[in-house]
Amino acid sequence: DFATPRAVLTGHDYEITCATICAELGLVISGSKEGPCLIHSMNGDLLRTLEGPETLEGPENRLRPKLIQASREGHCVIYYENGLFCVFSVNGRLQATMETDDKIK
Repeated sequence: DFATPRAVLTGHDYEITCATICAELGLVISGSKEGPCLIHSMNGDLLRTLEGPETLEGPENRLRPKLIQASREGHCVIYYENGLFCVFSVNGRLQATMETDDKIK
């Protein structure tokens, strides 16, 4: 027998750099090389787009997600390449930001 995918997730224009699955909420959150981050259902439906703070975006200073983690309470933490942490609700609302000079891995 061959394994078949449960769903095919679409919506990114560039390669995926990070992803997380929140099984409790039935969500898959992924980030691509040139942003933004997308929230899909486990069935493959595109639900939301997570946009970083507008003041930092632009062609020369695009936010590039490196790490994503979701909680079962409905929060998503994204760490961007430039040292910026953002916390989003699963409804796509930006709740908090914090900058750091530390290298996060």
